[in-house]
Order: sequence, then structure tokens, then C-alpha cells
Amino acid sequence: MRPIRWMRRNLVVIAGVLTLVYLILPNLVVLLFSFNKPKGRFNYTWNTFSTDAWQHPCGVADMCGSLTLSLKIAVYATIGATVLGTLTAFALARYRFRGRAATNMLIFLPMAMPEVVMGASLGTLFLNMRIQFGFWTILIAHIMFCLSFVVTAVKARVMSMDPRLEQAAQDLYASPLQTFLRITLPLAAPGIAAGALLSFALSFDDYIITSFNAGSTVTFPMFVWGSAQRGTPVQVNVIGTAMFAIAVLLVLGGQLIGGRRKAKA
Repeated sequence: MRPIRWMRRNLVVIAGVLTLVYLILPNLVVLLFSFNKPKGRFNYTWNTFSTDAWQHPCGVADMCGSLTLSLKIAVYATIGATVLGTLTAFALARYRFRGRAATNMLIFLPMAMPEVVMGASLGTLFLNMRIQFGFWTILIAHIMFCLSFVVTAVKARVMSMDPRLEQAAQDLYASPLQTFLRITLPLAAPGIAAGALLSFALSFDDYIITSFNAGSTVTFPMFVWGSAQRGTPVQVNVIGTAMFAIAVLLVLGGQLIGGRRKAKA
């Protein structure tokens, strides 16, 4: 009876741990097979331990070029979506204007809409406008796709902020710019950072929307899809593992900085 009672008391914790293992397990498989040396073209069965892929991550033709392009697009898309999304979130959270409800609905449509619909619609738009597919069409598509996620994250943060703090700064003769830089922006920073990180991940990882608007341009997800037809190289696992490790380090760093600030406060 004791094991049953213990499981009942810790059922939520057990479910959380199992869910975490379920989410982390694929990343561990990717990490494991990044040290594999397959016999044939496909890296699906374990053969021999090797660090060749880690020593030569650009050993596959065009892979690092597509990776660089994806990182470049993700950075630019993150900057564009974060700036536009932050401004939109402040407008929707702080001001009342005609069409505010309709704007709220339109902002969230890309999140509810299947990516294939958005990708095909943008592709049709670019074709009708006679815009050549390539870097800029991908960038525009990614900014439009990521914008909704930034607005959601920043708006939630702005709505939870106490406006009396800004009013107190104004009572102490702070200018509007000083109030924004020293009070508003630091308070909204966690939401802005969350939206920016989410935008970067979505842009770097996107395949569906990109495939409709890329033309002959090949991003890293498109390279992985194409290489999977004839055998995924081990270097793909290396890049995946490196990106996962960077993401984990960023999250841990953010948690550490937040914990130190709380301790000082």
C-alpha cells in the first residue's frame, strides 16, 4: 500500500518528469548519433563511435552555407519582428483606438492559421507582385509569421505592469524618454526577450513557409529535408546538438541572472 500512497502523493511530479523525459529523449538520440560513423548513407543505426563529424562540421558541401543563411535570416527576422511586435503590443495594451478589436483578431490569425496556408498565400502575393523569390521574400515571410508570437509575449508582460510606477517617475520630473528607458523598458524586457528568442527559434526552424517563398534559395531546414532523401549526414546531428546546447545555456543563463537579481532585491 505504501508505494501506491507515495505515487498518489507525487502523481503530478511523476507526470512532469515523464513528460520532460519524453521531450528530451529525441535530443539525446540526436546527440548520441552525432558521434556515430555509419556504414552507408543513412545514420539510423549505431555502428562505431567517432568524432569525425564534430571535427569537420562543414565536411558536407553547401551545408554550412545554408546554415549561415538560416542564421542570418533568423537574426534579421528576430530584429524586425521584435521591434514591430513590441510597438504593436504597447499600442494594443495601452491605448484604445478605432479598430483595436479587429487588429487584435488579425494579429492572432497567423498563430491559428496552418503554415501551409500562410506560405501559399504569401507565395501567391509575391508572384502577383512580380517579386523575385529569394532572401528578401523569405525574410518578409518570417517577420510576418513571427510577429504574432512577439505581440503575444510582450502584450502579456505589458498588461501585468503596474502603471503607477511610470506615474511615480513622471511625478519625480522624469521626461517621457527617461521614464521609458529606466522604468517601462526594463519592466517589459522579459516579455521582449521571450518574444525575440521564440522568433529566432521559429524562423531558424521553419520549413513549410520557407519552401513556398524561397525559390532556388536553400536554408538549413530545406537542406536537411533534401539530404534526407539520399542520406542525412552526421553533421546535421552535430548542428542540431550544438543549437540545442546553446538554447539550454541561454535559458540557464537567464534563470541565473534572474535569480541573482531577486537575491539582491
